[in-house]
Amino acid sequence: MKLSARNILNGKVVAITTGATTTHVKIEVEGGLFITSSITNEAALDLDLTVGGEACAIIKASDVIVGVR
Repeated sequence: MKLSARNILNGKVVAITTGATTTHVKIEVEGGLFITSSITNEAALDLDLTVGGEACAIIKASDVIVGVR
C-alpha cells in the first residue's frame, strides 16, 4: 500500500468501542503513547479489527492548531 501521508505510526489495538454509527479504535504506539480514532462501523468491520491485533495510525492533517494557557 502506498500513501501520501508521512505520519504512519505502527502499533497494537488495545480497545474497540462500537457505538450507533461510529467505532472508536485505541492504538498503542511506540513509547507507550495512545492514539484514538473515530471511524465508521462499516470501516471497522471491513478492517476486521481485533484487540491485540496490529494496526497503524495514519495521520494527514492540513492544519495543526497550537494553543497555550
